[in-house]
Amino acid sequence: MSDDEEFHPELAEYVPGRGSSLRHPAVQRVLRVTVIVGVLALVVPGALATVAMQARTADAACRLVVAGSLADAGTAEARFELAGAAGPGWYCYAREFDGTEVLLRGLGIIPGLD
Repeated sequence: MSDDEEFHPELAEYVPGRGSSLRHPAVQRVLRVTVIVGVLALVVPGALATVAMQARTADAACRLVVAGSLADAGTAEARFELAGAAGPGWYCYAREFDGTEVLLRGLGIIPGLD
């Protein structure tokens, strides 16, 4: 005789319930909010650190491009643009002493020099 065919006396008087949770709805709401806050606490710092790292990398790459391209450029500025010339990504601009900006090159969605 297998286990499936045996009679289980502990289940003899079992009556299925409504199928809903045994927890109070307020406890369920608190648990949901706690889980959402916990997930956000894990994801948001990583996303912020990634964006900050990309900004530093784009700035450093842009300074190298400006130093190699234009000797009389005032400052280098790297910006992320969603609607740039080559699509979304980081773009390197040189700001000359008279205030005009010159687009030197796109650095890509993940900034760097090829």
